[in-house]
Amino acid sequence: MKDKSEAYEKALSDKRVPILTLDNKWYKLFTDLTQAGEIPELEKQLNDLLKRQGKLKVDSKNIRKLKKKLLDEIISMADELEQSPGKALEKQLDEHKRLIEECNEKLESYQEELLELPRQIDTANHALMLATMQYCYEHMQENTERIVEIAKWVTDIRIELKKNLVRKQEMEYQNRQIYSYMHDLFGADVIELFDMKYNPLEVEQQKKMAREQKKAQKEAGAEKDQQGGTVAP
Repeated sequence: MKDKSEAYEKALSDKRVPILTLDNKWYKLFTDLTQAGEIPELEKQLNDLLKRQGKLKVDSKNIRKLKKKLLDEIISMADELEQSPGKALEKQLDEHKRLIEECNEKLESYQEELLELPRQIDTANHALMLATMQYCYEHMQENTERIVEIAKWVTDIRIELKKNLVRKQEMEYQNRQIYSYMHDLFGADVIELFDMKYNPLEVEQQKKMAREQKKAQKEAGAEKDQQGGTVAP
């Protein structure tokens, strides 16, 4: 199968592709991801980035809550120090300041990463889209080849089936003619005389009855449908 990456790149140039691994329809393209070449690895890379982004957002939110709590406590401790200074309280105040500084450093680090992650996610999603398009192209090409093969097989079978049906009808006709002639000469004993497994005339009669029964059922069904569609006055 030829690689059409350049054509896919051009097609994607002005398209905004949604995050593939968040779309259930994307997963429905694959009956088995383990058989999809590089796609499972690209899927994992994208999902890892999304998980990291989600974790950083949650962690940042929790750190802001902690920072606010520490600031509120510092204000309370500062007021208490003015009224009754003490080494233990000063040490506790210093520890709070250290923790707030640590919170600021983490928030700054997380913010830088959060600003960079969307670009990384977009790049990973783009790579996954390219691999998906190549996979779909190859899969459709393989399916098309099989469809053509199967369609030809079906056509050949239909032709052979029609030929065999004609042969069958011809042989049945010949059997009826032979049986009728032999029956006129030897009577009913012709079945045992020729080791015949069935009576051709009886078989033909059974087929005729089956056709008439099918026709009657069809007519009865049509009449029932017609009555059902009649609106009462």
